[in-house]
Amino acid sequence: MDVFSRTFLPAAAEAGVPIPTVSRHLPIFRRCVDPDDSTVLVTRCVSPDRPTAGDYLLLLTHRRLVVTQETRVLHRLRLHLNANLRHLSDVTWNPDLRQSLVEVAATAVDGVRERFRIRLAEPEQVWHFDELLRHVFRDRRRSASLGRRGMLAA
Repeated sequence: MDVFSRTFLPAAAEAGVPIPTVSRHLPIFRRCVDPDDSTVLVTRCVSPDRPTAGDYLLLLTHRRLVVTQETRVLHRLRLHLNANLRHLSDVTWNPDLRQSLVEVAATAVDGVRERFRIRLAEPEQVWHFDELLRHVFRDRRRSASLGRRGMLAA
């Protein structure tokens, strides 16, 4: 069993994503993610910019951000976003304890600003999601700046 398979299902279960939903979206995710990339977060979300567009499922790994969309009426699936984390800029997230949600935003390589709102069942989960996002994006930013400094010093 590859790394992605070993980490995807536990991450989806931790976020409370139902198995039928996971099963429908998994083939799309498999095409986008390398087998040796580990899953950090899988969660349902909505787009505040497109509230009637349907539901989204967000997958964050150590290398990629992949978002699938399921239409409301016909339940058709489509790939909405598939981006290497290096190609995302201005990644921000805002935890909101009062509403138990986290809003994530990033600018894709094509210049489109993507925003997703993750609604959580418990306020404690807000801090957990905040920590996961910090782990991926802040650590990535820090290691990239250290790499550049190392190249400048050489």
